[in-house]
Amino acid sequence: MCGILGIARNRGSAVGLSDQQIEHMRDTMTHRGPDGYGLWREPIHGHIALAHRRLAVLGLGESGAQPMHTAHDATIGMPRFSIVYNGELYNDAELRVELRARGVQFRSACDTETVLRAFETWGLESIPKLRGMFAMGIYDAKMRVLTLARDALGVKPLYYKNDGGELVFASDLRAILAHPNTTALPDLRMVSAYMTTIRAVLAGRTLFDGVSSLGPGEMMLVDLDGARGSTPHAEIRRWWQPPAESADLDGNWADEVRGAIEESVGLHLRADVPTCALLSGGLDSAITATLARDEIRNLRTYCAGDIASVDDTTGDLFHARDVARRIGSSHAEAALDAETFNETWRWMITQNALPLCTPNETAIYAVASRLREDGCVVTLSGEGADELFAGYQQPLDSAMAMLGASQTGEGAGLFELRSCAWVPIDFKPGIFDQDVWHYLEQDRWLMETYEDEFKTCVRDAGGYCLGAHQRFYRRINLTGLLRRLDNATMLASVEGRTPFADAAIAELAERIPMEAKYHAHATVGVGAGGAEDAVRTKLVLREAFADRVPSAVLSRPKASFPLPFQQWMASSAPALRESSFARALFQPAAIETVASDPAKHWNLAWPMINIALWGDAMGW
Repeated sequence: MCGILGIARNRGSAVGLSDQQIEHMRDTMTHRGPDGYGLWREPIHGHIALAHRRLAVLGLGESGAQPMHTAHDATIGMPRFSIVYNGELYNDAELRVELRARGVQFRSACDTETVLRAFETWGLESIPKLRGMFAMGIYDAKMRVLTLARDALGVKPLYYKNDGGELVFASDLRAILAHPNTTALPDLRMVSAYMTTIRAVLAGRTLFDGVSSLGPGEMMLVDLDGARGSTPHAEIRRWWQPPAESADLDGNWADEVRGAIEESVGLHLRADVPTCALLSGGLDSAITATLARDEIRNLRTYCAGDIASVDDTTGDLFHARDVARRIGSSHAEAALDAETFNETWRWMITQNALPLCTPNETAIYAVASRLREDGCVVTLSGEGADELFAGYQQPLDSAMAMLGASQTGEGAGLFELRSCAWVPIDFKPGIFDQDVWHYLEQDRWLMETYEDEFKTCVRDAGGYCLGAHQRFYRRINLTGLLRRLDNATMLASVEGRTPFADAAIAELAERIPMEAKYHAHATVGVGAGGAEDAVRTKLVLREAFADRVPSAVLSRPKASFPLPFQQWMASSAPALRESSFARALFQPAAIETVASDPAKHWNLAWPMINIALWGDAMGW
């Protein structure tokens, strides 16, 4: 896993930064790649520079160094294709067989070369062939086209800024903000969107004005053959399209799911470095850890939680220990207290130049740090199961009610926005400064965005149905959770892998009828202990692994490293009163109300304090 960076201008306009300036931008991502680094400039026109920080996971030698190039092409006086790549390719072996059959000879065992050779052979048609998590930039020196691409589900991030005659892209926002000609300014519409959704990226927009994010399953073609000094022309295309839902209610879906997930976990274990698994004691992590234990005899598993809940028989720490005992893994824990939580919270905001999305982002970082200290570099995680196999009972129950009220889906995006709001839009006139609220046009952009996003899900689902709501959770929730996982694990120089959030698994899950994944009424006989609510979701997943995970796990309600953040926020609440950025955004009465009792107003306090701490970190 790595950090990538690129700076590109139209031919005839050389990149005006020195090597030292580009290296400074690149090295803001050292945590993403502590094992190596590289920098390459286009040697003739000097109009593109590619840089890389490497976390060595596969092909540990110098043959895997980046930027990586194809052979020298005498007709253009340089290599035709050059790549910077952040990711892991899980069908590497299959692609190499196919490429060798076409005469391709490989110089290394690194999957970066597989991606490069695939692009050299098939061009843009190579991208849908890649099964893995990735963000990459590939420059075609002959056609003078830069291609950026991101994996189907958005496991790996890719940010960019395209103005002033120059396109800059990177794995981290900090790398773009470190450009000497970039001034970090907040995007207030996104700040308001974050307050309601706790999403730091939404519909390609970030919290920084002028800085965007390439979406999951998207590619960008950047033409660098334009007029000198003009901003490169960029075209975004969607390369991944989820399949339609099947009408086959009698399909043997559980067997298909079991086989596909067993295969996925096996592929996600491919590494030349020590690999472990996160284990919360819930269904998703129990499945991945159990299957990983089949492959790794001395598997290590890790859980994080509140230090005060170490002996709580209802919490993650207890249930994770129980599952670890049953599967025979070597288990360890990372326990947090209020002081550690608040220190980590502030530090992570500074390091990522972003407010946190969920409180347990601190727990993910803590457990990633612990496993890295133990020598592990790769860890499996359970993200994706809920968004693909219908794991959110309350939202789905609400969506069923929405289906009864509307046959067309009109207003369904706003319904989803209001259903999951931390700070409801109706509250904002009493929270935001009146001039700011007027500038925001009463959140018009946010509401229109949610409506547009939901319409895309309706189109993908082939009409308005419960499946459209489920696809919305993948499109919005999962993208945010994967960004959270990447931010938290990479700060500890750990590669987080997600066997559920895999293109092949997603394509299977989208085909499975909703009736096989979720029931609107309690189902008898799947779970144990009378936990009816727990057996109404992820039904096909529970059935697929009923003989592999304990019955207590099958019926356990969803949990994910929960923390008592409502009480822990008190020591950070004064930041609301002290932050000049917060005072410019929020009304004094709102600041005082929330700062005085953050536990009571926790749904307001979490995003408001995050914004205050973020503003301080950015010097606003």
